[in-house]
Amino acid sequence: MTAVPIQALHPYEVCIAPGLLSDLGPRAAALLPPRRAMLVSDDRVYPLYGPAAEASLTRAGFRVSRFVFPHGEKSKSLPTYTALVQALFDNDFTGGDSVIALGGGVVGDLAGFAAATYHRGLPYIQVPTTLLSAVDSSVGGKTAVNLPGGKNQVGAFHQPALVLCDPSLLETLPPAEYQNGCAEIIKCALLQSEPLFRAITENPVSRQWESVIAACVEIKGDFIQSDEFDTGRRRLLNLGHTVGHAIEAVSGYTVPHGSAVSIGMVTVTRAACRRGLCAPETLSALENLLAAYGLPTATDYTAQALAAAALADKKRRGDTLPLVLPEAIGRCRLEPVPVGELPDWFRDGGLL
Repeated sequence: MTAVPIQALHPYEVCIAPGLLSDLGPRAAALLPPRRAMLVSDDRVYPLYGPAAEASLTRAGFRVSRFVFPHGEKSKSLPTYTALVQALFDNDFTGGDSVIALGGGVVGDLAGFAAATYHRGLPYIQVPTTLLSAVDSSVGGKTAVNLPGGKNQVGAFHQPALVLCDPSLLETLPPAEYQNGCAEIIKCALLQSEPLFRAITENPVSRQWESVIAACVEIKGDFIQSDEFDTGRRRLLNLGHTVGHAIEAVSGYTVPHGSAVSIGMVTVTRAACRRGLCAPETLSALENLLAAYGLPTATDYTAQALAAAALADKKRRGDTLPLVLPEAIGRCRLEPVPVGELPDWFRDGGLL
């Protein structure tokens, strides 16, 4: 087993190994009082892994309730959040009871936000079942729901008590979900790890689950340790996400997150190249790697439309929005950009 420590205000571990789902109950009981546990999942994941998770928790002494909601980004909403906290109330959850997030990024964000806010905070455990949530969203304590006009607009920082990542749950991922996660892995490599970039160029991610997941978690952990509450350096983790979130919003969340981030990374890298901030070879290497994983590198949405959508970006401060710009494989910088100049930056990035 690989265990990656996350040095946050409330430290915890990300444990990575096949078979960990069956250890959920004992590992939860070692950290939390074995009282009530709300298992939160969606209608795709629960039939696959929910009964095993419930059985493990029950054997460890937890009284398990469940909240299962329709899968997809549209459920990451205030109405679903309200239904979840009402379920906690109806099942008599009190301080010290726990929440278990079993699923992908939507499940983790929603369950984490409910845990952050119900009774001013319950402990929760992340059990990611997608590659995207394993390498990114389950780690770091960002929890949120969307508003109709923007992604992650209502949220809180709330670190999990534990992240249990069982790579065997990833073996049956649909191709689109695999690609989603690969986009975030490529982001981590472009941001801070030329060795990781080289490793996933030479061998598919699916042949090196544990080492790749651990590498991404270590990269993210480094940013969390130095900037847990996202006021400075941690914003570099948003590489590709300003354009990516805008694409998601304009598409009505029909474009998958990984595809949107892939296009976003190419857009800012091309813009950086055209402005003399990075070499053309960096752009070529990125485009080739994304293409190798079947990820898109272009969109029909216009620079003007995406710049307008980016005004709702939560990273915006007044009339300025920071863009994360690659300088080389493994090295990026934050560039404060006046919002009025965003269309020009996006056009330099190849958007119409």
